[in-house]
Amino acid sequence: MAFPIDPHTYGAFFVTMFFMAITPGPANLFAIRAGLGRRKSHVIAAVIGLNCASLIWFIACAFGLQILLTAFPLLFQIVAVAGGLYLGWMAFKGFRSALDIRNENIGSSLTTAPDPGKTIAATFKDGFLVQLLNPKVTLFFTAVLPPFVDIHRAVPPQMVAFAATAIGMDTITMTTYGLAAVTLSHTLSDPKKKQVFDLGVCLILMAIAALIIWHAGMELLRL
Repeated sequence: MAFPIDPHTYGAFFVTMFFMAITPGPANLFAIRAGLGRRKSHVIAAVIGLNCASLIWFIACAFGLQILLTAFPLLFQIVAVAGGLYLGWMAFKGFRSALDIRNENIGSSLTTAPDPGKTIAATFKDGFLVQLLNPKVTLFFTAVLPPFVDIHRAVPPQMVAFAATAIGMDTITMTTYGLAAVTLSHTLSDPKKKQVFDLGVCLILMAIAALIIWHAGMELLRL
């Protein structure tokens, strides 16, 4: 059975996806946040949630969502704003929690979840929503992926190959980021150091969310 994508095209996609996967973004930062101060099981749950949402995007793209978003740019900007707002809300909640040093004092190991009520299912859900509404993912499917799709070949088999490559790379990078945070958490035994780290991560997330909302808002004004 012939490979569904031209080898040269696939090579170009592979390189592009590699750099996109290692570039810090909402998904990778969420994996870091899941790893810091939490058990490794939460990292795995976050990565699975993130990539389940990616898989849905690929399935939707195979059935023509990319055409819909391209034909209706207003829909794309609304999704971008919604994703930015959700990301900003999550970062704000984390920032507000980190302001109270008592939330950072979790004993000798920061691998214990700072929120005792936080379940693996909740981490999975948060990861799923972060990636589902991630404007970086929306941009990928509306601007980055289309040039690699060969209109003279069946689209679904191409999407299977693209999805396997993208999700495989994302799984490796997200897990690496998350487990690195778990390892780092062992060295951050001082609650004050953890507070600084948490506040820094949340500020980065809020900055990304603000840029997303600002850019999408400017695009909406031009429509």
